[in-house]
Amino acid sequence: QVQLVESGGGLVQPGGSLTLSCVASGSIAHTVAMGWYRQAPGNEREMVAIVTSGHSTNYADSVKGRFTVSRDNDKNTVLLQMNSLKPEDTAVYYCKVRGYPQYSGTLADYWGQGTQVTVSS
Repeated sequence: QVQLVESGGGLVQPGGSLTLSCVASGSIAHTVAMGWYRQAPGNEREMVAIVTSGHSTNYADSVKGRFTVSRDNDKNTVLLQMNSLKPEDTAVYYCKVRGYPQYSGTLADYWGQGTQVTVSS
């Protein structure tokens, strides 16, 4: 069983900052990539930022230069530092881990339960 525990969401004013954290635990033998997605009301879930086990990163165009994703492989943790937040960043943010479960050669995706980020004055 794999569990993802997210923290760090909340209410922030435009221009402010927040840091999201996600800790993965359980039977993952190897993590290929960790990242963050978000879903605003009425919208589809979209990729925000991804970091691979080799620390390569990929960002949505809308967050480039404002958000930074990082990971600690030893602790199976992924962080999302969000700066210069805008009202359009308001969404539920989900942590996602892609990896190989123990005793399995099948790649699997795991999702957290989501954490609300609201940017409003």
